[in-house]
Amino acid sequence: MPTDCIPYRATNYFSDFICDYLDQNPELKALYNRFPTLENFKAQIEEKSKSGHLEHSRKVLFETLTNQYTNYKTSEITLNNIESLKSENTFTITTGHQLNLFTGPLYFLYKIISTINLTEQLKSEYPDYNFVPVYWMASEDHDFDEINYFNFKGKKIQWNSSQTGAVGHFNTDGLEDVYEVVAAEFGSGKFAEQLKEWFKKAYLNHTNLADATRYFANELFGEFGLVIIDADHSALKRLFIPQMQKELVEQTAFKTVSETNKTLEDLGLKIQVNPREINLFYIHKGLRGRIVFENDSYKVLDTEITWNKDELSTHLHEHPERFSPNVIIRPLYQEVVLPNLCYIGGGGEMIYWLQLKSNFQAQGVTFPMLLLRNSALVKTKKQAEKLDKLNISNSDLFLNRNTFINKKVRQISNIDIDFSDQIAFLTQQFQALYQLAEQTDKSFLGAVKAQEVKQIKGLKHLEKRLLKAQKRKLKDQIERCTELQEQLFPGQSLQERNTNFSELYLDFGDDLIPELKKLLQPLKKEFMVITM
Repeated sequence: MPTDCIPYRATNYFSDFICDYLDQNPELKALYNRFPTLENFKAQIEEKSKSGHLEHSRKVLFETLTNQYTNYKTSEITLNNIESLKSENTFTITTGHQLNLFTGPLYFLYKIISTINLTEQLKSEYPDYNFVPVYWMASEDHDFDEINYFNFKGKKIQWNSSQTGAVGHFNTDGLEDVYEVVAAEFGSGKFAEQLKEWFKKAYLNHTNLADATRYFANELFGEFGLVIIDADHSALKRLFIPQMQKELVEQTAFKTVSETNKTLEDLGLKIQVNPREINLFYIHKGLRGRIVFENDSYKVLDTEITWNKDELSTHLHEHPERFSPNVIIRPLYQEVVLPNLCYIGGGGEMIYWLQLKSNFQAQGVTFPMLLLRNSALVKTKKQAEKLDKLNISNSDLFLNRNTFINKKVRQISNIDIDFSDQIAFLTQQFQALYQLAEQTDKSFLGAVKAQEVKQIKGLKHLEKRLLKAQKRKLKDQIERCTELQEQLFPGQSLQERNTNFSELYLDFGDDLIPELKKLLQPLKKEFMVITM
């Protein structure tokens, strides 16, 4: 299976911030603990092992996961992974993702495969330890509009619901109608029938979105030992009470992250998230409201719910499941609950994680290693053959549309549309005129310069007109080129950020995930182009 690798910076789809992190720019060293190299995991294991709370949290974690996997068909390797979490020699590698309908964009697969592959690589390098791949479901998120659809062949398949609050609690009413749309769009055939069966069993046979997502992710990745956790759980939240208490009383995250953000601004880097004074929500019966401190009392914004300091502390201890971390302290919650070594996420996630180390230090929690997930572009053999015939390289595909078209016109055209040589020759001629003016009358220097600018501008104008004329003449060939680019970069964005896995599954079926698993290398810092 042919593959090609392109440096992330060369794709022009990844921020300088992330590229600087991958290059281990010294200016960013203070923002992370250890860079994710195979040899650095030894020190991370040793540091995480010293966490005093782990023995108790392992027991609670095992009991919670055992309960959450009741009534699910679970592979032996996943059951063994859950069992092994009780051992002090077991550690996790974690990725997180929203509860997107039918997995949402394709990169959901890359996140989880990166996580699974890294655990296997670590087991080979450190055989005395066990490494468990974990998918942390973002069941407490409330932004339904971000997750209620997926794209299929240019169409948006959407679930409409008026429910509010944490999306993991949403009942699956209304997804019967979505299933009818899905069944029609997927069509017929063995692979289409499998997709329809997955959708039906996940979303029509489960009563809430969290359970539906767990079922589907388990169907896709259970055979590889993936452990799926829903942290919206009373026993797990109870482990996090000390950190939530400190956040409520001391506003720890606001102080520490604000200082880090100031450092990032001084470096000219774009900040992903800003902390609030209190970074906790209150969730209960469809409500997910911000907790604020105003006029010497705590309250849930836009409600009548209020507490004084002692009342809030009592309520936190009685009902920890009603307190939900926002994006700033959710990572802290994860690292308290799990014996985790490394978090794997996308570019945006990496940036906000890099804002958080100081808060981990203030809370006395080990900061994990941060690894950018694998990114890939998948082509069919038929698409690859067409690209070859049209002389379109992999690097060409990453160009923006106008640059791509202009380059192809210049390549296809039987006349030279590049006036660079003429402009260089003209510039050289004017150098002689400058020397002549210097020797005779320097007052002519301005006139010479003006004439040079005018003539070079004229040449560039002629070049643009010629290019435009050739675009009209080569219209059919250029349309074939742009159609291929659009197939692989829908909406002029990365395939992985737009396309749902179902499109590829219809082409590759049950080979899709195993083949991707063979090819994706989590510690390789390059974008992969894969032909299947």
